[in-house]
Amino acid sequence: MNVTSAPTLLRLMWLASPALPVGGFSYSEGLESAVDAQQVTNETQAGSWLLDQLHLAQARSELPAAAQAFQAWEAWKEGELAPVESVNRWVCETRESAEFGLQARQMGRSLVEWLRHGEHGGDPRVAQCAALQPSPTWPVAFALAGVLAGAAVRETLLALAFSWAENMVQAAMKAVPLGQTSGQRILSRLADAIPAAVDEALAQDPSQRQAFTPGLALLSSRHEAQYSRLFRS
Repeated sequence: MNVTSAPTLLRLMWLASPALPVGGFSYSEGLESAVDAQQVTNETQAGSWLLDQLHLAQARSELPAAAQAFQAWEAWKEGELAPVESVNRWVCETRESAEFGLQARQMGRSLVEWLRHGEHGGDPRVAQCAALQPSPTWPVAFALAGVLAGAAVRETLLALAFSWAENMVQAAMKAVPLGQTSGQRILSRLADAIPAAVDEALAQDPSQRQAFTPGLALLSSRHEAQYSRLFRS
């Protein structure tokens, strides 16, 4: 059995922390709009909403993209950036609303900037990631951070998924609103479901990757013009 070393495990915990300076706390990914439309009004609905989003969006789109980017970064050689560029372009092109696109690019840029000022800032892959056009996206940058941490792809995806889950639970607590105990119960439901979602993503062929959540896209589009809001998406 492979055992993750303590330094690598701590780096993954760091990457998954809401304190990571990438602005993840400022997004609700359409949840605030769902609350405004009274589609999510309590703990049970919030938990079910996020579980659906985990399985229908994260496991089919974000996590498989990060897995492919991870493999591309691991195999990267000077001048061979096409596999990474392909994944990054796909992420940019499949964001279903303007604010979803802005979120993917802003968080990606912020993470690369954080990597540039860290212990791996001199790694040429960091500079290559920063140079991606139109911008490095969140799953692509997170995959690189996992590679630089010395983690395996599955552990990196677990950290990515938990980072998403914790930020979304915090968003639910503020928007619904919910108490801390309710938030922890939702997070427990998500944590139980994350390993299977990650395994589903890893088993997926890149040609099967999909980003199709029309209901969420409509809510996000409405959120862009919502009269009063706490979150950027």
